[in-house]
Amino acid sequence: MKLLIDYLKKTMPVILWTAGFLGMFALVCYLYDVPVQPAVYAAQVSLVFGIAVFAAGFFRFRRKIQGLEKLREDILILTDLPEAGDALEREYQEMILSLKEQMAKLEENDRTTYREMVEYYTMWAHQIKTPIAAMRLLLQQEESDKNRELLTELFKIEQYVLMVLQYLRLDSDSSDLVLRQQSLDDIIRQAVKKYAPLFIRKKLTLVYEPVNCQVLTDEKWLEFVVEQILSNAIKYTKRGSVAIYMDDREEKTLVIADTGIGIAPEDIPRVFEKGYTGYNGRYDKRSTGIGLYLCQRVLKRLSHTIRIASEPGQGTQVYIGLDTVKVEP
Repeated sequence: MKLLIDYLKKTMPVILWTAGFLGMFALVCYLYDVPVQPAVYAAQVSLVFGIAVFAAGFFRFRRKIQGLEKLREDILILTDLPEAGDALEREYQEMILSLKEQMAKLEENDRTTYREMVEYYTMWAHQIKTPIAAMRLLLQQEESDKNRELLTELFKIEQYVLMVLQYLRLDSDSSDLVLRQQSLDDIIRQAVKKYAPLFIRKKLTLVYEPVNCQVLTDEKWLEFVVEQILSNAIKYTKRGSVAIYMDDREEKTLVIADTGIGIAPEDIPRVFEKGYTGYNGRYDKRSTGIGLYLCQRVLKRLSHTIRIASEPGQGTQVYIGLDTVKVEP
């Protein structure tokens, strides 16, 4: 019905002109006393012919609209435009094709710029590892409280560099995702070992017993997620403990719980948004709002899930769902 109304609007000038012409013809016949029967017969023949032409034009119009709707579903390819019916349609098609060429050039420029940016920051992240390693060696030559504090801050720098690398790799073709059965305990131990100096420095208790669980995952990426969550737990826990255990209520769900400052209820729905820091971000001015965002994206790529439960002043529990769906080839 909508197409019919649109076609009526398009052909309205022709319909009005035809009606006016027939009215003028009837008026002339009346003024010159022409017999009515021939005039009525001519009007009927004209009306039938007009309806046939109108119907044929409407079906052509509908076929062209349907073709354009199919093109709109795959607008990025935009091939085989319908044949132009007049000079105006040809001009519109030329304009569309010209815009398509310009869009392709802009997209290519954007891809080139993005690729160069990724290459630069990847190179920077790899090059910065050399002075970091040299600083670590220099600081380890002498045991002192000051050097231990500097080593702690250097470790944080290393983690931020790692975060940059993982962020760059996340959308690249070189993300080297390797899925296989992994020991969850091995992954947890590696992450805990890396953060052990921070546990000692802040005098936090680690509550962890082997979970004896095998998961289908990528070891490197899942370890990155566990490290990020441990980093947040340590950062926002002044005293108390961090516990790592399996949730008895849900299958293959790893829980990392702390006794820290917690998260405000209004912030929980947005903690996985890119750049969102919430109240805790205002509390800790160095917060970037990238860590949990990366965790969610990584886990989504691994077909895992993540959710958070927390109460201000009572601590935070992060639930990582590691169960996988069996896929039949």
